[in-house]
Amino acid sequence: MVFHLSDLTHLSLTAFQTPTGMPYGTVNLLHGVNPGETPVTCTAGIGTFIVEFATLSHLTGDPVFEDVARKALKTLWKNRSEIGLVGNHIDVVTAKWVAQDAGIGAGVDSYFEYLVKGAILLQDEELMSMFLDYNKALKNYTKFDDWYLWVQMYKGTVSMPVFQSLEAYWPGLQSLIGDIDNAMRTFLNYYTVWRQFGGLPEFYNIPQGYTVEKREGYPLRPELIESAMYLYRATRDPTLLELGRDVVEAIEKISKVDCGFATIKDLRDHRLDNRMESFFLAETVKYLYLLFDSDNFIHNNGSYFDVVPMPYGECVLGAGGYIFNTEAHPIDPAALHCCKKQKEEQWEVEDLIREFYSPKRSKKFMLTRPSEKREDEGQKDSTDPSSECCKEQINSKQKERRIPLLSCPSQPFNSKLAVLGQVFLDNT
Repeated sequence: MVFHLSDLTHLSLTAFQTPTGMPYGTVNLLHGVNPGETPVTCTAGIGTFIVEFATLSHLTGDPVFEDVARKALKTLWKNRSEIGLVGNHIDVVTAKWVAQDAGIGAGVDSYFEYLVKGAILLQDEELMSMFLDYNKALKNYTKFDDWYLWVQMYKGTVSMPVFQSLEAYWPGLQSLIGDIDNAMRTFLNYYTVWRQFGGLPEFYNIPQGYTVEKREGYPLRPELIESAMYLYRATRDPTLLELGRDVVEAIEKISKVDCGFATIKDLRDHRLDNRMESFFLAETVKYLYLLFDSDNFIHNNGSYFDVVPMPYGECVLGAGGYIFNTEAHPIDPAALHCCKKQKEEQWEVEDLIREFYSPKRSKKFMLTRPSEKREDEGQKDSTDPSSECCKEQINSKQKERRIPLLSCPSQPFNSKLAVLGQVFLDNT
């Protein structure tokens, strides 16, 4: 399955064949980029590849996906303004900014999101450093009373004093970098708007305290709930559960119809539209569920996990630390490393080193929980992951379920053990 996905993704790489390395917004998988395709692409469209593409590179051993995603990110970074801001649309051929409004919302949002999530998933200091520099510039030029406005990217002057509903992801992103106090203050601003209308309008005029004309709709977006989930995990503040309750009750009361849950066309009178967006089920409902389900496996803090036998050792999966992509699909960082495909030559070298240092049978690298003590050093090692030694390292909840077999395309593993995204080599 991974390699079928790899084949499909290879077809999309023609979009990245530009003088700047930034991709076109649309590509035909059969014929490539249409000759008449516009070179103008939004910042988010350019900067929202690193999570999925790096994952694919790790699983297939083909670096091309991660390479093109990184080049696109770095090109955006190099073309930021002197005051450290980026606009929301750029020409991917000339690298000239077409739309010079800078902010955290539509056209830019997932670029910032993927700098943080890519940094966490890949343990990449460069990506995090980029985001922290952007964050500093955004605070200096776009933040006013815990609101984030839109400003001119070169001058820092206010261009649009509005809050967009898509910006509601920001407090959740702040929580991921540990900026909880600022995240909560901004979140409470957004929650105030939600309570005013029973939903978040697409655009909200901050000075006037009301909706913007022709932007009064509420398509049941997930961003506010997403931030509530992250912040509740970080703070356990009951206010966040109150928001979740209010959202559930409002959706049931206002938007529920016979065939699903309708988009609210106008929050001023709660008129409905004849449509339901796919992200309502894929993201909004999912984040609501996770907000209330504190025991869900997604929230695992490492207290239980799956131990999967591999040809060269054991692999630990499902230990938590999941990273959500921008469509709310979770990625297990441990699996990213555990199922990593390496070049055969590298395995041969490591096998030679193993043979040189361990002429006899190698002693197995054991995973020891911080709260537990090792067994007697004289205890006989076992390669069976269901042995008593392993059972003591897995809590009672994990014992009840059968350890699944990990299906990876025939690829060897050289005594690697991944825990919470970190990889440890056998010290034999």
